[in-house]
Amino acid sequence: MTAIAGVRDERPAVRAAVSVAVQLDRVSKSFGGKHVLQQVSFSVAKGTGVAILGRSGTGKSVTLRTIIGLVRPDSGRVLVDGEDVCGMTREHLNTTRRRIGFLFQTAALFDSITVGENVAFPLRRHTDLKEREIRDKAREKLEQVGLESEYNKMPGALSGGMRKRAGLARAMALDPPLLLVDEPSAGLDPLTTDEIDDLLASLKEDAKTTLVVVTHNITSARKLADRLVMLHEGRVEAEGTIAEFERSDNPLVRAFMTSEHAG
Repeated sequence: MTAIAGVRDERPAVRAAVSVAVQLDRVSKSFGGKHVLQQVSFSVAKGTGVAILGRSGTGKSVTLRTIIGLVRPDSGRVLVDGEDVCGMTREHLNTTRRRIGFLFQTAALFDSITVGENVAFPLRRHTDLKEREIRDKAREKLEQVGLESEYNKMPGALSGGMRKRAGLARAMALDPPLLLVDEPSAGLDPLTTDEIDDLLASLKEDAKTTLVVVTHNITSARKLADRLVMLHEGRVEAEGTIAEFERSDNPLVRAFMTSEHAG
């Protein structure tokens, strides 16, 4: 990792492992000979937000997928609440995933069932709630994202922004303490982007949800993240606060912070 030149590291010391929600320790992953992640290390304190930045193809989405165990690294460790995801049995991993919400870039809704049933899906799979309780919980989550009237609609009837909000409602269904979000503003208009950012920010502030967000949008990063991690060619190029990135002499950091994606 290249440190941000000329800027004092403002990170608070990690006093105990219990304060860390996610830690990547020298994680590497290759696909077909292409090195997607190379010795990636960073941590996310509980109740905070980290935005992962970088150009397309730098391993940002793969990083999220290693955290939830959808991708197994070739080497290194991925710790969630101090437990190594890579060494978990399938049963243990499934239990851990109940504490993690994942909003995919495409929302990844099931097109064959209603919006309400999409949100209810994790509740049916991972809880012993009664049918009425499941429906009430699904309606509550849709109400939180402004889609309470869309419960019985099919996903195909929703706009892109509505699908993204429905995906967020499903990610929130189990009230996970950790939420992974892949490009929440991709393909959305500025107004819808602001609405989704506000929802995520309220989860962090009010519910103390830990956020790990992949984004190209610096405006979103400012609203959601306490710290930024920039990936470049599969490595951590820089890590720090928004203020540290804005003062950085690193040409890649400066180019990104002043690009059109800055909002």
